[in-house]
Amino acid sequence: MSFNKMGLKDDVLRGVYAYGFERPSAVQQRAIRPVLQGRDVIVQSQSGTGKTSVFCLGALHVVDVTSVEPQAVLLSPTRELAEQSAKVCSALGDYMGVKIHRCMGGKSVKDSIRALKSGIHVISGTPGRVLSMIQQRHLEVKRMKLLVLDEADEMFSKGFKEQVYGIKRSLPDRLQTVLVSATLPEEVLEMTADFMKKPFRLLVRREDLSLQGIRQYYVSVEKEEWKFDTLCDIFDSVAITQAVIFCNNRKKVDWLAQKMRGANFPIASIHGDMPQKDRDAVMDAFRDGRTRQLIATDLLGRGLDVQQVTLVINYDVPTSREFYLHRIGRSGRFGRRGVAVNFVRTEDEAVVKDLEKFYGVPIKEMPANFAKVLKG
Repeated sequence: MSFNKMGLKDDVLRGVYAYGFERPSAVQQRAIRPVLQGRDVIVQSQSGTGKTSVFCLGALHVVDVTSVEPQAVLLSPTRELAEQSAKVCSALGDYMGVKIHRCMGGKSVKDSIRALKSGIHVISGTPGRVLSMIQQRHLEVKRMKLLVLDEADEMFSKGFKEQVYGIKRSLPDRLQTVLVSATLPEEVLEMTADFMKKPFRLLVRREDLSLQGIRQYYVSVEKEEWKFDTLCDIFDSVAITQAVIFCNNRKKVDWLAQKMRGANFPIASIHGDMPQKDRDAVMDAFRDGRTRQLIATDLLGRGLDVQQVTLVINYDVPTSREFYLHRIGRSGRFGRRGVAVNFVRTEDEAVVKDLEKFYGVPIKEMPANFAKVLKG
């Protein structure tokens, strides 16, 4: 299929081609049409396959630009993801004059109220701020036609579940709902029964979540204190274009960034405790290539859309199978080849074996000719 045959509005189609899309990815081919038909849709697909554009095109399809009232709300668990959805929606809707408002914590409440009063078509935001704007009657919902939950498994977790249900209860009964995520555990799919009417499901079999195209390796470090020297050895011995290094907590991110800078590696770091302004600046520098290496927590495991990332290093082995998938999916986006390296202490060996078994992929010992591997 081509985008021409999907039933998109002409102005939106122009936006699609201007954005640089030529042919729809597999998930776009299968999910866009049911969304445009107004059906409730559940989309599970790996990171980097074009899921964001599926729901952004759905939002642009339902919007009537002659009516400056909110008609679609895109909810994300982090501000970075909400920002990304807003950017994609804005670019695809460039020719139709769509007005998009970023409604999220870390931004001025006064500015938000002013923007909502001036007239908005699409809201892209985080659940807490969106719910607060609805409850305070600054965000008008009576013309709302579409609700999107990005990273739906995260949205039904303890931190957000009540807020998401509160938003859903405030919206009109006749509402189209689209759920999107790379990982959808069974319990999340069960929760969707309250939310959706006979949804079209585009689900990926577990064996298809194997992150094909991403070569996965481990380095035995035995003890925690050996990891740092191992990381320095890798950075000294190979030319790395762009890499993300994941740690399991914010403290470790700060500690490692300090140690790496002390060893003369110009490295950036990001986590959820940083002010939003600083997080935005770090991400912009990384996207532009001004910063080549980034140390991050799992906040960034989801939705870090940087096409040039070739290497992901798990300084700490992730605490769940889902986190592993989201992290290493940062490399090899849109079918490019990527490389992931796991630093494995003796006590992590069972976790790595479980990941191999669960995703049906070999995680091999990092070869001596690693520089060659990185070049592909």
